[in-house]
Amino acid sequence: MVDYHAANQSYQYGPSSGGNGAGGGGSMGDYMAQEDDWDRDLLLDPAWEKQQRKTFTAWCNSHLRKAGTQIENIDEDFRDGLKLMLLLEVISGERLPKPERGKMRVHKINNVNKALDFIASKGVKLVSIGAEEIVDGNAKMTLGMIWTIILRFAIQDISVEETSAKEGLLLWCQRKTAPYKNVNVQNFHISWKDGLAFNALIHRHRPELIEYDKLRKDDPVTNLNNAFEVAEKYLDIPKMLDAEDIVGTLRPDEKAIMTYVSCFYHAFSGAQKAETAANRICKVLAVNQENEHLMEDYERLASDLLEWIRRTIPWLEDRVPQKTIQEMQQKLEDFRDYRRVHKPPKVQEKCQLEINFNTLQTKLRLSNRPAFMPSEGRMVSDINNGWQHLEQAEKGYEEWLLNEIRRLERLDHLAEKFRQKASIHEAWTDGKEAMLKHRDYETATLSDIKALIRKHEAFESDLAAHQDRVEQIAAIAQELNELDYYDSHNVNTRCQKICDQWDALGSLTHSRREALEKTEKQLETIDQLHLEYAKRAAPFNNWMESAMEDLQDMFIVHTIEEIEGLISAHDQFKSTLPDADREREAILAIHKEAQRIAESNHIKLSGSNPYTTVTPQIINSKWEKVQQLVPKRDHALLEEQSKQQSNEHLRRQFASQANVVGPWIQTKMEEIGRISIEMNGTLEDQLSHLKRYERSIVEYKPNLDLLEQQHQLIQEALIFDNKHTNYTMEHVRVGWEQLLTTIARTINEVENQILTRDAKGISQEQMQEFRASFNHFDKDHGGALGPEEFKACLISLGYDVENDRQGDAEFNRIMSVVDPNHSGLVTFQAFIDFMSRETTDTDTADQVIASFKVLAGDKVSRNGNLGGTRVPGREAPLQPGRGRASAGGGVAHNPPPAPRTSSRLRSCGESCPPTRQSTASPAWRPTRAPTPCPAPSTTSPSPQPCTARATCEAPAGDSPTERPLLTASRRGWGGPSPRSGGLPGPVPLTLYLCKALCQFFRGVGWAGRGWGRLSPLSLLAPPPA
Repeated sequence: MVDYHAANQSYQYGPSSGGNGAGGGGSMGDYMAQEDDWDRDLLLDPAWEKQQRKTFTAWCNSHLRKAGTQIENIDEDFRDGLKLMLLLEVISGERLPKPERGKMRVHKINNVNKALDFIASKGVKLVSIGAEEIVDGNAKMTLGMIWTIILRFAIQDISVEETSAKEGLLLWCQRKTAPYKNVNVQNFHISWKDGLAFNALIHRHRPELIEYDKLRKDDPVTNLNNAFEVAEKYLDIPKMLDAEDIVGTLRPDEKAIMTYVSCFYHAFSGAQKAETAANRICKVLAVNQENEHLMEDYERLASDLLEWIRRTIPWLEDRVPQKTIQEMQQKLEDFRDYRRVHKPPKVQEKCQLEINFNTLQTKLRLSNRPAFMPSEGRMVSDINNGWQHLEQAEKGYEEWLLNEIRRLERLDHLAEKFRQKASIHEAWTDGKEAMLKHRDYETATLSDIKALIRKHEAFESDLAAHQDRVEQIAAIAQELNELDYYDSHNVNTRCQKICDQWDALGSLTHSRREALEKTEKQLETIDQLHLEYAKRAAPFNNWMESAMEDLQDMFIVHTIEEIEGLISAHDQFKSTLPDADREREAILAIHKEAQRIAESNHIKLSGSNPYTTVTPQIINSKWEKVQQLVPKRDHALLEEQSKQQSNEHLRRQFASQANVVGPWIQTKMEEIGRISIEMNGTLEDQLSHLKRYERSIVEYKPNLDLLEQQHQLIQEALIFDNKHTNYTMEHVRVGWEQLLTTIARTINEVENQILTRDAKGISQEQMQEFRASFNHFDKDHGGALGPEEFKACLISLGYDVENDRQGDAEFNRIMSVVDPNHSGLVTFQAFIDFMSRETTDTDTADQVIASFKVLAGDKVSRNGNLGGTRVPGREAPLQPGRGRASAGGGVAHNPPPAPRTSSRLRSCGESCPPTRQSTASPAWRPTRAPTPCPAPSTTSPSPQPCTARATCEAPAGDSPTERPLLTASRRGWGGPSPRSGGLPGPVPLTLYLCKALCQFFRGVGWAGRGWGRLSPLSLLAPPPA
């Protein structure tokens, strides 16, 4: 068994000891300490043994082939020790002792011992591995020995960032494969199973060998074969495993993978070392080559620069003058171009040449090499001499160019003056001959002829003014001839051409003037005819256009009278057509006369009359159009007349029916409104009457259907107005719907009133009072009270809901009860519900009087009064109320309406509070301002009498319709009203009852017990606490 632990600077492979490794430091020993023992069971695993056999055999052959041999069976071929010794010599590079060539077992054992001794001499301690096991062909021991050799000679020397052996190899793999997707090297078994890690190592160092992006992780066999084949073909790494062996094993053999990967490491690291050595040699060669290039560059640049100087100096010494200043200026421009473009690069080359020369000499001196000596004639001094000669030639050439240009400028000034004047004259004469020869007057109008004559007169004046310029041109040409100008021939030719042209212009000017004057006389006659034609053609053309517009105009009529008016106007128009035709013939005759004069005098008219755009063709065309439109208009008017007669019949038919249905609906609406207000009889009688009324309305529906049929005919005929009736179908429909809705709503209200009456126990008289009160404040008869109308009704009932904070709060509370939906309206049904809640368990006036009689006993007078005093309750309706907490904290009475008589209230003997002006009963008013009563004492056993007096009146003959409700106190025992000067609210009837009660107490003799001091106002005051 091989001990993997190292001790005393030697490597031990086995489980027996654990020390520090030697050679590579402690890292190899650490790795050996971390390795498991060479597991015998694992060696017996067929899959792992197969992988190790292939890998170790291939690894051995990769080295033995350098010696020209190889092995086939690893446990048989090493038995004699010969190939084992040869393998160690190849991988170590050292010579082993001479092997024994005998075939006997002892010879084989001696050879194997020599090999094992050599391994031990390299610091590896072999445990349980003897020569006999190797000679006997023990596969397990042989594989262990080979793995020991691989660790020592292939893996031990691997060092990456202070890590060695397995850890170093693993770190190297991780660093090289880190940039690749789907590759995560964490070990030497599972991480290599898909083959991507092998391909990544190859691609990292030799990217041209692997197309990594085309590899797929789900195809490990292809990936592994690709990596193994490329490594064998291009990297000289033999194929040590088959892809099927790795893929087909759950966990590939770690030692086989490490052996295979170490071959990749040595292959790539060896290439890197070779590259470093080559770079060092190349660097030395590069320095020498650079010096050689500098020498060659100097020779080349020096030759080129001297050649350029030799070519340039003759060009600068050329002094041949040119004829024109343009040519001399071109020479000057070429010289400037030489200074600006060609010379600066050469200056740079000269400077670079000197720099290269000095740099080369410095490098040669530093390299201990002899100084560079240029070839003959290319020394730096030779270049400087040639450059000095060049600059001298430049200076002389520039001075000559400037002097020659100044001379030619003086000569060219005179020639330029000739050319300028000649050009001006030629520009002026350009087109003049063509203008004078042009016979434009043959097609010109009279105004054009007059304009042409004036233009010709101006031209004659201009012609005379140019005489001086022609003479100056001739004089300058003569002077240039005398000075022998180089271009004198062209100057003379141009001058002669100008003179000949001048003579021709004079002759043509005279001929054109005669032709213009003759044509002017002929056109004056034609112009008069054109003017007369225009004066008569324009109004006639306008008449025809108006006629066509009228004949084609779309007419929209709504009555028979309108269409008859259009037919009459059309007949009047047709009577004017004969006169119009005669006028047309006269206008065309004028035009023909003008054409005749122009043709006889060979005058080409422009084709149009200058005074008008109306041509004879236009007149004839429009006249034909008018003739065609007249019968079309006749036909259209007759059709429209027939249509309007039919529409008139439909209007009258609809109007006769609408004038019956409309008033009937309006009458029924008024009757329903009157019925809803009056409501005579019992509610059942009213309900029965309304249902009979509803049936009569429904029976009238056929009349409305007939009206709908007539309206449909009117709609189809597109009739939008009807002067025979004020009713439209929409109005009738809306009225009918409102009629049905109103009668249904009224019936529903009566039914709800019956339900309310039966549920609340309200009498018929109270229901009538409710209706009368509601109708009184329903000013618009809309069937609902607005907020202000309802507030006025509450004030008339004695509720303290006036416009202050307390009153507004109370009113809002009541409105939330009667109008829970916040619609802003109080319906009659809500009003009845509210009033029924307020009047539940109240007493009638007769019941109160009966109570007084019980208390009075035999004190009742024959006329029914108490104690000889008339009971106010018999004079005015009693409006008692049920106690209710008011906003002021006291108890208020909600006074329900009760049957009333028409008697008027008389003056009371005691003080009564004034009544507010009520919106419900405006007739009630105080006849005398009240005197405030003292507040009742809280310490006295009985209220103090009030000495204030007031008289309240009610109009004689008031009835439920005139005075629907009498005011009653809303505050009751709630204390004095803040708006009544300390008195309770307006309670006329309640006050009268209090007055009667006071008289009753005096009549029965209770005055001696303190009741005689009672007054009506003290009774209304709140009781003591």
